[in-house]
Amino acid sequence: MVENKYHTEVIDLPSEGKLYSKDSPLNSGKIEIKYMTAKEEDILTSQNLIKKGVVIEKLLDSLITTEGVSVNDLVVGDKNAVMIAARILAYGPEYSCEVNNPKTGNSFNHTFNLADCPFRKLPAGINSNSFELELPISKVKIKHKILTGKDEKMIDSEIDSIKKTGVQIIPELTTRLKYTIISIDGDGDRTVINSFVDSMLSRDSLFLRQSIAKNAPDIDLKQKVELEGEEVEVVIPMTPDFFWPDTTT
Repeated sequence: MVENKYHTEVIDLPSEGKLYSKDSPLNSGKIEIKYMTAKEEDILTSQNLIKKGVVIEKLLDSLITTEGVSVNDLVVGDKNAVMIAARILAYGPEYSCEVNNPKTGNSFNHTFNLADCPFRKLPAGINSNSFELELPISKVKIKHKILTGKDEKMIDSEIDSIKKTGVQIIPELTTRLKYTIISIDGDGDRTVINSFVDSMLSRDSLFLRQSIAKNAPDIDLKQKVELEGEEVEVVIPMTPDFFWPDTTT
């Protein structure tokens, strides 16, 4: 009888575990995932999961072997790193796809090396999922966090519920900010936070969103490539072939 023993790898997380509680296995800054099997390829081709938009989530949950950890426990940047690592373990670091020259708009086929994607780590001194800053216009002091997969699901659910009411303007940006902000001038009451976000000045909102994007740990998917005789920087596109390479080549 064939023994079902999966090969696994322990990979590093961009957050280095600093955004998780001390009792979380993720606090180590590492996560264990297994190599993809035919079972995971079944997940990737499930039309039901594809239509629901949860195919990548189901795939990564199937691959994570660290006990007590779900993909929804991960902050978004760590989830992205796990996705890249899973793809490398499954099919190697080479990823061929069509890319557009941002200067000319012309399309070319290019092979990226996913192993060359570096981590963007947290700023020095950050050791928890709580960031403090003062907004430039209102001078309000806020604390905010980096969203996890669980937060993202709650946001999506809330927005879907709002859409069903038939309102013309969907508050996607403000809903995200309400989940992101922990406190306003030391007050963590959700009513206070929600009221503040609804009347937040645009320049303060932009500053906050830029700060989050700058500080959030992630894997950098920008690479410089040679196109039409010059070097340009492009973002590696996540096409349907990312987890399903062409088997004819």
